[in-house]
Amino acid sequence: MPLIPEEPQIHESVPGPRTVPAAGRTAPTPRPVPGPRPAAPRPGNPGARAVPAPPARRAAHGPEAAAPASAPQIQLIPAPAEGALDAADEAVDLLLDSGRAPGEILVLTTGGPHPWAAHELSFGEASYWAQQDAADDVFYADAAADRSAGRPVVVVAVNGGADAEVTRALPAALKRAGALLVVCGDPQRVNALLSVGV
Repeated sequence: MPLIPEEPQIHESVPGPRTVPAAGRTAPTPRPVPGPRPAAPRPGNPGARAVPAPPARRAAHGPEAAAPASAPQIQLIPAPAEGALDAADEAVDLLLDSGRAPGEILVLTTGGPHPWAAHELSFGEASYWAQQDAADDVFYADAAADRSAGRPVVVVAVNGGADAEVTRALPAALKRAGALLVVCGDPQRVNALLSVGV
């Protein structure tokens, strides 16, 4: 009887790959880290454990200081501009497979719109933005759209756009991400623009 390989476990503390494949070789799209989740254990998953609540803040003398917010994890998935949408779709599939709720994920594009967004916008702006507000499914938007609300996971497809637009989009996406920001794009371009924009 043939052995079926076990699916590799993804540990939340392990950062994702940040390397580029050697010239002439194609590499599969790296899989994103599911990221931290504040949810309680799911039924049927005895190994899951609840994340403890943060300790209560205490005021010593004077006004109470605000607790620092934890920064979201950032993962870069190497992809050329023409493959960034596919890489983003694969990242979304993995996040959903790992237990993320569809309403926790926002996908932003820096170039042309995602086909889902283009289709939904054909029914009108009001209907399109109402889907974001409902937060019951993955939502796809242009990275420059100021109306995009934050979600626990933000996936950015760097599928084009001028450098200035991408430079503004990446820090804005980081602010919208509650726990995890996944950037799908050319690592050299993304890292160069992040160093300028941050």
